[in-house]
Amino acid sequence: MPTTQAYAAPSAKAALGPFSLERRAPRAQDVLIDILYCGVCHSDIHQARDEWGGAIFPMVPGHEIVGKVSQVGSAVTSFKVGDAVGVGCFVDSCRECSACVAGEEQYCERGMVSTYNGRERDGSPTYGGYSTSITVDAKYVLRIPEGLPLDRAAPLLCAGITTYSPLRHYGMKPGQKLAVVGLGGLGHMGVKLGKAMGAEVTVLSTSPSKRDDALALGATHFAATSDKNTFKALANQFDFILDTVSAPHDYNAYLGLLKRDGTMVLVGVPETPTPLAAFPLVMKRRKLGGSLIGGIRETQEMLDFCAKHHVASDVEVIPVQKINEAYERMLKGDVRYRFVIDTASLHTK
Repeated sequence: MPTTQAYAAPSAKAALGPFSLERRAPRAQDVLIDILYCGVCHSDIHQARDEWGGAIFPMVPGHEIVGKVSQVGSAVTSFKVGDAVGVGCFVDSCRECSACVAGEEQYCERGMVSTYNGRERDGSPTYGGYSTSITVDAKYVLRIPEGLPLDRAAPLLCAGITTYSPLRHYGMKPGQKLAVVGLGGLGHMGVKLGKAMGAEVTVLSTSPSKRDDALALGATHFAATSDKNTFKALANQFDFILDTVSAPHDYNAYLGLLKRDGTMVLVGVPETPTPLAAFPLVMKRRKLGGSLIGGIRETQEMLDFCAKHHVASDVEVIPVQKINEAYERMLKGDVRYRFVIDTASLHTK
């Protein structure tokens, strides 16, 4: 295989820079993908800076990958050269446990193989989408439907499925009142998907300045949680709350916004544990749950749904050479709403 150009973090907290790696030659069941775009997820920063521990360096981040098939293995019938495809947060799983059999590979009992900062079954490290190509088993590759712009489709492979899956799994219904907490990369997709599913969407944000953006994205209402009166005014109002925030905040206060039998689902992961009281749950028979991305079947369902309803991410396309600047801007919330790397920039000096 030819050398693949990439950008990598050489060590924790070091700036990302040029890196070369060898992708495996496609086996019978593999496809080789020429990467065109790769979304930049906030988790890329956490892992590249080893903030979650266990990082493998050098690290090539990126798990929101979109490109074109350039080669298929002899046993592959689901894809052909030239197909537009995507790769999300994992590239393999055990395929045998109850989660895998159910099509919920993200919950593989032996551990899914992460697209980057993980290890293949043979122990070799995985390298992600800040690169020009990737070889993946065809069972873990998604088809990008016609009508989805490829750059705006890339973040759907993480941000899209992360917000789609809980809305589906926990049974949100058309006409229900949905509150989306936070208006970042995840939150803006929660608004778009919630509206497309027929919900009446309210955005809850600490930043009053995001009101206009929230309404433009499809929300019907906006409320600033920095105003403590908000929690009193909206008590017992919502059927469903999708909490996308990764900064520490009081879950108990938000649970109080749910109706009887309402559901709040966490998809953001704060770095420190949050105390949880029993009363907000017990007194209204409320439910608090969590959700992690989605399996291959559901991710394909999400992509098809987005194509049908003309839902895609709002992105700022950048050359890979600006990735370190993009990380700093993300930490300041200075992106509307997802950076996407144009990997053609990896071919330039």
